[in-house]
Amino acid sequence: MLKAVLQLLPGRFMDVRMRVSADYETRVVERPGRWMKAAELEQLSSDLRLVASKTLKVGSLTYGVFSGDRSRLEHSIITIVYRRSDRQPIAFNALALMEISLAGKPYEVLHLGLVMIDSDERSRGLSWILYGLTCFLMFLRNQLRPIWISNVTQVPAVVGMVAEAFSNVFPGPHAGARRSLTHVLLARQIMARHRHVFGVGPEAGFDEERFVITNAYTGGSDDLKKTFDETAKHREETFNEFCRKELDYGRGDDVLQIGQMSELPVGAHLSRRHGSAPLACSTCRGRRGRHAAAAGAAGGSLGR
Repeated sequence: MLKAVLQLLPGRFMDVRMRVSADYETRVVERPGRWMKAAELEQLSSDLRLVASKTLKVGSLTYGVFSGDRSRLEHSIITIVYRRSDRQPIAFNALALMEISLAGKPYEVLHLGLVMIDSDERSRGLSWILYGLTCFLMFLRNQLRPIWISNVTQVPAVVGMVAEAFSNVFPGPHAGARRSLTHVLLARQIMARHRHVFGVGPEAGFDEERFVITNAYTGGSDDLKKTFDETAKHREETFNEFCRKELDYGRGDDVLQIGQMSELPVGAHLSRRHGSAPLACSTCRGRRGRHAAAAGAAGGSLGR
């Protein structure tokens, strides 16, 4: 699979379509706001809103890819899963690329972003496509070099998934969770410059010792706020207890996780859980418009 997928990635922007099972196919588009025509971009946004309407009341989210702002989609990687029988969108993930400075040089942090799955399609194994497969493609896009990632959530299942799938993750109750100076510097820049990416308003506080965002649901993401009982739990009770202890769900707190995507965690996560996914037809958007063919559960809204 590795060699086949690498052949898809030399273009400037990815636009990858693949059949991931007998029932579903998916599309991964990189920075659509930079190259999609207006009508195509509106159709993409419409597909996202349709999935969201199956989970939340229509119009309840106003940040990020829901804002209607092309510039937001200039810095996004969108993954949409379609039901093959009727071509209806049933799940999506919106990752964001955040520009920061690291050691005096420009750098991009990949924010894991918001995942939504139609409630009728839950427990179908879609989360690996929406999180794992998309991140794996971006890892290949970066020529297997480590990528810093961030995640904002109050959901224990997601806190645990990020800790298991990536390396050098802080905070969390897992072994090796360590707050380094790099974690702090990245967190400061994310909170200072990129709150709009995950719908956190300027009035929200940030506990730099614990990496907890306090009063986080006032920046357009209000309807994602949950009680602890409403959140999806992790199979390991330590992650559930960590969130129960560290987060004030009445106030609306989130944890900001920062870690790294590196060869071992990403590869192990995909192979351990799901193996390779079959690809049908894929295209990379670039100066030459390369085209190639290759071989190749959580529900509701997760993350931000």
